[in-house]
Amino acid sequence: MGNSLKAIVAFVPADKCQKYLLEDLEEMPVDKMVDLSGRQLRRLPLHICSFRELVKLYLSDNNLNHLPPELEQLQNLQILALDFNNFKALPLVVCTLKQLCILYLGNNKLCSLPLELRLLQNLKTLWIESNCLQYLPEVVCELSLLKTLHAGSNALRSLPAQLRCLQELRTIWLSGNLLSEFPPVLLDMPFLEVIDVDRNSIRFFPSLAHLPGLKLVIYDHNPCRNAPKVAKGVRRVGRWSEETPEPRKRSGAVIEITLDEKPSPPPAAKPEPE
Repeated sequence: MGNSLKAIVAFVPADKCQKYLLEDLEEMPVDKMVDLSGRQLRRLPLHICSFRELVKLYLSDNNLNHLPPELEQLQNLQILALDFNNFKALPLVVCTLKQLCILYLGNNKLCSLPLELRLLQNLKTLWIESNCLQYLPEVVCELSLLKTLHAGSNALRSLPAQLRCLQELRTIWLSGNLLSEFPPVLLDMPFLEVIDVDRNSIRFFPSLAHLPGLKLVIYDHNPCRNAPKVAKGVRRVGRWSEETPEPRKRSGAVIEITLDEKPSPPPAAKPEPE
């Protein structure tokens, strides 16, 4: 079905039109996954909420701005993708899905996150990039199992001190924000493996050599006067990175990221829960 036709049909709430958009998705899929990405949906079809054994639900790239309360029936859901929609607030029903491990909220219009997010204590990966966040909601610091936080392309100027409580956090992506200094709290997080502060306004970098878990720091496109000092074997991406103790080619080639977590995979290739 062409996208233009889908866009027209999406305005019509009649059940027949919604089924047309869903292409006759009537029964619970054998693989327990439903991918409705890019269907021009303006509301979630209620019969999807009857698939109570559903594990993965992809709703990326639609026109959603709310979700039905019936979504609470999906208590086995582990992956929920709501990125590239029109959410101005996270629907509270999402916070009732306590088995969620991965939650994609990027490319919406979120200015905050509800306190009820703390109920998602199994959450390991949270993507909130490309929203309207001027501060990192402190409720994120209560997600004790969080391993990956992608908060790039917002308007963050600082990070809360409570972030140090996330002792499982290994990867933090903060590129494209308004940080004028390297966030001090990150200096107290020795378990971090990847720090990305690319495309900010940081003028000076403190030494990161005391962080024993660090494997990669990305600090390019900052008006910095120095490169961050790192321990031997830690990869740096940014100005003067060839000065690292580890041998470097001077060709300017992009350094490939080979860690478990990589930024911004397409919806069909999003990471699975561990």
